[in-house]
Parts: sequence; structure tokens; C-alpha cells
Amino acid sequence: MTTRSDNEVFIVKLTQLVYLLFGLLEALIGLRVLLKLIAANPNSPFAVFIYNLSYVFVWPFTGLTRTPAAAGMVLEIPSIIAMFVYALVAWALVKLIWILLDRPRDTSVVYQTQTVRETTPAPPAGAPVQSVTTTETREGPAQTTPTLVWIDPKENTK
Repeated sequence: MTTRSDNEVFIVKLTQLVYLLFGLLEALIGLRVLLKLIAANPNSPFAVFIYNLSYVFVWPFTGLTRTPAAAGMVLEIPSIIAMFVYALVAWALVKLIWILLDRPRDTSVVYQTQTVRETTPAPPAGAPVQSVTTTETREGPAQTTPTLVWIDPKENTK
């Protein structure tokens, strides 16, 4: 089980807050699109509230494309484009938060490889065998691999 540092907890909570705020914005604009699409009464206090509140966020996209309408129903394509743009902004903001605030736990990276012997012939019956340990470390904890190597008595006579 891994434990998170205080910094990681802060970053996660901050990104959750960003997603919550942009999710509420997406819901507000989506409700606007739905009310226009079902031809809701524009004089209804609820519809007026939603239209006025969402207009601030949809305003930069008005006039971007034509808005098809039929029998009072309106498909606000600029509002749908705004939803896509705000979703992209939320995603980019969360990525930026992680890039700027995330700090790696261990800043040292060690690369060490030790080759004991590339090929080892099979030992004759009864020959002495020595245990050799090879350590290879890359990002993260060291991984130790025990290996049995045959010791040729002729090589050790020097």
C-alpha cells in the first residue's frame, strides 16, 4: 500500500475542485442548451435565471456559427462549442497544476548494472559453486537478483 504525501493530497483535492467547478459550469451550459432545445418559456423565472447566469460564459462564443431554430426550438451550437472548450480548459488546467505542483518523492536516480559473467559453463559434478548477487537499480527500489556461478579452480590459481 502506498501512502500519499501532503503535497499529493493537496494536488488531488485542488484538481477535484477544478473538476467540480468546471463540471458545474458544464451543467449550467448544458441546461441552457436543453431549455432552448425544448422551447422552454423564456419568461419563466427559472429559464431567465439560467439564461442570464450562463450568458456570461456563452457570450464569447455567440455569433460563432448559425443557430438553427424551428417552431420555437433552438439548437445553440455556440453553447455546445463552449462546453467543449471549457472541458478542454479544465483538462489543461488540471495538467498544469500537476506539472507545477507535483514534486517527485526521490530526486536521485541511479543506474547501475553489474555483469558477473556473460556465459557460464555447467559445473562438473561436485564442483564448488559460489553465490553472486547482481544489483540493478532504476527509478524506484533496488532489485537484487541472486545468481549461482560455478568457480573454475583453474582460474583461481593465479
